[in-house]
Amino acid sequence: MAHWLLTYDLAPDYLDRRPAYRDLHLECAWAAVERGELVLGGALGDPTDQAMLLFAGADASAAEAFARADPYVVNGLVTGWRVRPWFTVAGNDAATPVRP
Repeated sequence: MAHWLLTYDLAPDYLDRRPAYRDLHLECAWAAVERGELVLGGALGDPTDQAMLLFAGADASAAEAFARADPYVVNGLVTGWRVRPWFTVAGNDAATPVRP
């Protein structure tokens, strides 16, 4: 298992437009949680200009598929996204724990 960090760049009017798509987005997110793909997700605050979603899996495919189908992406609330490996080494859920 590895961790993958999906980062969203949010549109300037994201907070205004979010209510129309939030339930659909959350349905997708919770379905990904139930499949064991999504670990955590949410928007950054002050300013709310990005969101981060942490995925677990052998490769980036679940995170990439999520982004392509996400109602926020499809409807332009997300202006850009990227998936990067996150080499987690500390914490109970670290993919590759390293202790001193």
